[in-house]
Amino acid sequence: MVPPSPAGRLADQLAFVLEVDGLKSVVRRNYLADGSRRENTAEHSWTLALMAIVLAEHAAEPVDVGRVVQMVVIHDLVEVDAGDTSIYDDAGRATQHVREQAAAERIFGLLPAEQGAALRAVWDDFEHGTGPEARFARSVDRLAGFLLNDASGGLAWREHGVTADRIAQRIAAIGDGSPVLAREAARRLAAAVAAGAVAPGRGPAAGEAPGAAARPGSAARPVD
Repeated sequence: MVPPSPAGRLADQLAFVLEVDGLKSVVRRNYLADGSRRENTAEHSWTLALMAIVLAEHAAEPVDVGRVVQMVVIHDLVEVDAGDTSIYDDAGRATQHVREQAAAERIFGLLPAEQGAALRAVWDDFEHGTGPEARFARSVDRLAGFLLNDASGGLAWREHGVTADRIAQRIAAIGDGSPVLAREAARRLAAAVAAGAVAPGRGPAAGEAPGAAARPGSAARPVD
């Protein structure tokens, strides 16, 4: 005889896990480091978790690494419904907040009430970016896409006509959680411009000290 299916709490938890498996099918704009194909959101989340563990010593303030890992694993679950929005997609960013809030309501609502509320609180903490863990998590998130774009020789940047001045504005926000990582990103961007991997553009020079340029929308959730 086949045992009965789980009911109640366990059934809801397993349904949630299977629902967010859809992240493996959400394709992002950036390529893998080797340039062979585009990254999916599940891979992105794994990379962020690893970066949070390995790079925590470079956070601007002492952080609870476990809390940072929670944030970076949870914060993109909404992409199951809302999809990935590039930081260079101005039209998509205009509707991103509304789309992701609706997605959060549905996805976290699949879990038992108190568990869903707890994970939603972690997600909200990342969105607001007000504590040390949230600031570092957002910095790691912003750095991850940049690293892949740089490692793949600027493939996605060139495909979408993204220039170094726009990249410099976006990566400046890394300094909110880690000035060390922001300086390294600026150094890599200057090298990419010198190598011809990305066009310089007309704005602030690539490699300008993070924070020197204006950071439009720096309070908004960073995405790759």
